[in-house]
Amino acid sequence: MAATVIETMSQTNGFQLKKREEVDNKDNLWSSILAEVQNSGSNKLPSNKNVLVLGDNESGKTTLIAKLQGVEDPKKGSGLEFAYIDVRDDYRDDQTRLSVWVLDGDPGHANLLRFALSPERFPHTLVMLVAAMTTPWALLDQLQSWAALLGDHIDRLPLDNDTRQKCRQGLVKKWQDYMEPGDELDPGSPLRRTSRNLDDDSDNLPLPEGVLTTNLGLDVVVVITKTDYMSTLEKEHDYKDEHFDFMQQWIRRFCLQYGAGLFYTSAKEDKNCDLLYKYLTHRIYSLPFRTPALVVEKDAVLIPAGWDNMKKIGILHENLQSMKPDDYYRDIIAQPPTNRKCVAREVEVQAEDEQAFLAKQQATLSGMRDPTRSPTTRNQASSGPVMQVPSPNKKLDPKGTGATPAGEGVLANFFNSLLYKKSGASPGGPGTPGTPGSVGTSPVKIDGGPVDKAAMRNDAAAELDRITRSKKIPPPDLNSSSEC
Repeated sequence: MAATVIETMSQTNGFQLKKREEVDNKDNLWSSILAEVQNSGSNKLPSNKNVLVLGDNESGKTTLIAKLQGVEDPKKGSGLEFAYIDVRDDYRDDQTRLSVWVLDGDPGHANLLRFALSPERFPHTLVMLVAAMTTPWALLDQLQSWAALLGDHIDRLPLDNDTRQKCRQGLVKKWQDYMEPGDELDPGSPLRRTSRNLDDDSDNLPLPEGVLTTNLGLDVVVVITKTDYMSTLEKEHDYKDEHFDFMQQWIRRFCLQYGAGLFYTSAKEDKNCDLLYKYLTHRIYSLPFRTPALVVEKDAVLIPAGWDNMKKIGILHENLQSMKPDDYYRDIIAQPPTNRKCVAREVEVQAEDEQAFLAKQQATLSGMRDPTRSPTTRNQASSGPVMQVPSPNKKLDPKGTGATPAGEGVLANFFNSLLYKKSGASPGGPGTPGTPGSVGTSPVKIDGGPVDKAAMRNDAAAELDRITRSKKIPPPDLNSSSEC
């Protein structure tokens, strides 16, 4: 009886133990599922990342962001623009939106930075400093001024020291952990061995010369836009390869100072725009970026942060023949004097009222058709030759004084003889020898002097013929004039 009871208790305990194991396994299964979901959730692309774009007006900021968005017709705003870029991770089948803030090129809008770069957004922000190749003489000044403005804003942010120091150390680690594409697969690579052996102690390594001497705690990418304009600089401003090398070595030294990557882009010719998009997703979301540094083509330079150093920049110094690497930037890349004329403001011309203009033209045309107007007025209204018509009781000046040429004295005598004939005819009538109105060959007195009328008529005809040839006007009808 006792044995039976013991056996029954053993079976019961065994059943309970087995049931407890099944419950434990079931709990472990749910725990593993929850852990998997939690791990997969942490691998999703974050949605709180930002890009802040700084640069002068006309530097191509809006066009560049539109290119990264895949938008064909960019719309430019003012003050502080906001946009977003769709980011997709095909490996995890995940996507998110990258916020983009574009500050106006006027430094007077710097107060708007507090909305784009707040203490909460600071650890999750990347900065793009943009300058255009269309104004190469201003490239370095623009980059330095915007970096200084950004630094002043960061200094005023109410960040705790731990957050600020953590962000700065993160930049140092990113620079030191950079490896050329392919080196991460090669176990014999010096960079691979250094990264593997030192692990977290890599922060203790000294940075190369000139690197991160100004550590803002923000990831920075320098973008030089409109590099297709280099060909115009060569043709119109006589730029040589050494000028572009001189510019590049100064820009690369600036990038070392802030630990920045460098991209030469052209939205017009679609150079490096896709690579810039991939590099941004690499720096912000740690997506893969397998493109090595590109320094051969002067208009498509690509230098990831961590690749460059002063020794590599020194290769450009070998091509400088007529200048030195440390020459003042604006002394070598000087602004052409012709560009200053382009900014001169044109004088505004006020158009005359339409009705007033037409009224003047009507008055001018009326004066040309009005025979009662004075010769002076008619001469002003018409550019053609005008012959003065004598009044019936006034003789023309035979001496050609005043405005009448001397050669027209012959015509004056001829018309005076006609007037004398009409106004002072003797009872003898026309054709009587010796009468003042005779048209015969006997001499008559005109203005106190005897004149042969036949000779006078011949002289008048010759003078009219000369005027006709010189001024090309139809000769007057002498017969109709003699009957006046």
